[in-house]
Amino acid sequence: MKSVPPLWKELSQSADFVCYEHHMNTAPLYIGYFKSLIESQVLQQHILECLSNSPDISSLEDLYPKFPVAEKEFSSDWDFIQNKIYQGYVAIQYGHQSILCILVNAASSNGRNVTNPEVEFTVEGPKEAFVESLDINLNLIRKRVPSPDLRIKEYTVGSLGKSRVAICYLEGLTNKQYVQTFTQRIEDVQFDQITDSSLLQQMIEDNSNSIFPQSIGTERPDYVAWALSSGQICAMKDGSPSAFFAPVNLWQFFITYEDYYLPWIIASLLRLIRMCSVLFSVFASSFYVAVMTYHGQSISNVFLPTIVSSRINVPFPPIVEVIIMELVIELLREAGARLPTKIGQTIGIVGGIVLGTAAVEAALTSNFLLIIVALSALASFTTPIFRMSATIRILRFPFIIAAQIWGLLGIFICTIALVAHLLRLTSLGMPYLVPFYPFRTSDLYDTVIRPPYSKFHHRLSFLRTLNPTRFDKKNANAKRDIDD
Repeated sequence: MKSVPPLWKELSQSADFVCYEHHMNTAPLYIGYFKSLIESQVLQQHILECLSNSPDISSLEDLYPKFPVAEKEFSSDWDFIQNKIYQGYVAIQYGHQSILCILVNAASSNGRNVTNPEVEFTVEGPKEAFVESLDINLNLIRKRVPSPDLRIKEYTVGSLGKSRVAICYLEGLTNKQYVQTFTQRIEDVQFDQITDSSLLQQMIEDNSNSIFPQSIGTERPDYVAWALSSGQICAMKDGSPSAFFAPVNLWQFFITYEDYYLPWIIASLLRLIRMCSVLFSVFASSFYVAVMTYHGQSISNVFLPTIVSSRINVPFPPIVEVIIMELVIELLREAGARLPTKIGQTIGIVGGIVLGTAAVEAALTSNFLLIIVALSALASFTTPIFRMSATIRILRFPFIIAAQIWGLLGIFICTIALVAHLLRLTSLGMPYLVPFYPFRTSDLYDTVIRPPYSKFHHRLSFLRTLNPTRFDKKNANAKRDIDD
């Protein structure tokens, strides 16, 4: 490296930054790039070879069309040039004092190939998942939504990391107010480094102090395609293997996209099981504490001897017994999640059996409570969205404490407080409990029950789409009658 232009001196402090001269007839060309970010084959074959074959070029304007690369541009904005160099572009500067540069994309495409979903794995449906490359993820979206109305806008977020963020929506379908609100919040993000889309997801939500997520994260391109066709807005970040979309309501967190691949009766029953499981997971332990502490007379005579005999040697009150077991379950869950896969599965299964058996034999807990806590933990796993699953796990503890203080009245008070919080919660300004509050009869068809596709002739009205009709129901019925 013989000399460095003044603007490039800061970049040259890094060991992986390369800057060298390429001599022309009039003035030298300075070529700068990060060797750790570019593809050396592109540099040799498309850039250096082009320069070697153009010895008589006297300006960048004459050199620009010579490069056989699609992604190239002029710029004299140093901040823009620097940002592009960090993205894997090669900067070519004419003369030592010039500011104007040609930027040629030579970014390395090394990365993980498209694989099966790891978190949202399904038996039915496509087996592709997002990866860490934003361009590949956008390709997966484009393949599933080959529409001229699909709009993709890119933004740079983060004062230090300068991460690429893409927003996707369907023009003429998605409500413009939602698009404006979503894009404005992305532009207003003030943070130095955005390492994953989950950070961005938390920063743009309506109420960042709520434990309830107000947008849905997913690793499935087909789920994002369905959300876009429903009138929702999706965001993806370069370097993150997941996307998220909004606005959403509470009930969408208990819907898995596999429901749309199954017959509607089976899918509806599975949804009911999930929602009942969530209620059981939240209330089971707190009801045990309330009944055993204050309302023993409500226990049926059939179960009373069994429950009393299981607790006769337990030295702790029900609240201590429940808290110990809940914490043990959470410890097993965290240990299983943090350890390598094979070891984590062993810890979860063997640890649960050994600790449960030892706790009952040591009279630290009753076998009746052990069954309740185990079923409650299993019920929480039925929630398909991880962030909502974590919320359900946390919700159990306020209910348990309220049950210890006021019994069933405490559970009722805690439920009222929870409902009041959900009534105030919004997602991009849309009520969180819609269509039950505000109540909308026409939108109940795809909440608890997944109807047959003949009933999907209109989109959900609470999304306020510009085109609420998916297909003409009358024409569809007429065609079916002719075929019959």
